Amino acid sequence: MVKIRLQRLGRRNRPFYRVVAIDHLTRRDGACLENLGFYDPCSPVLDKQVRLNEDRVKHWLAFGAQPSDTVRDLLAKRGLVDVKEWEKDREHERKRLAAKLAAKPAEEAKDKK
Repeated sequence: MVKIRLQRLGRRNRPFYRVVAIDHLTRRDGACLENLGFYDPCSPVLDKQVRLNEDRVKHWLAFGAQPSDTVRDLLAKRGLVDVKEWEKDREHERKRLAAKLAAKPAEEAKDKK
């Protein structure tokens, strides 16, 4: 399976990321299939924080590549991913996290007995 995710570059305390298409079994900084753009969270100019090759991103998404959560957020802000589907996935994650947090005190009480 191909993932679209971030590959960290830059120095300590000054991150810089490439947006890459990569096999899901490859480590974060391993060899990628294709560079799709970059993300610079430290850039003071918001327009220069993200630069993507939108045609190639659409190509990989059409072939079934799965974006990571962070990349999906970046793509949704640029209109490359369906925002309704993105929000639905985020809502599902929020509910799952809330259920997990609600079950945690019950487990702790059970363990104390």
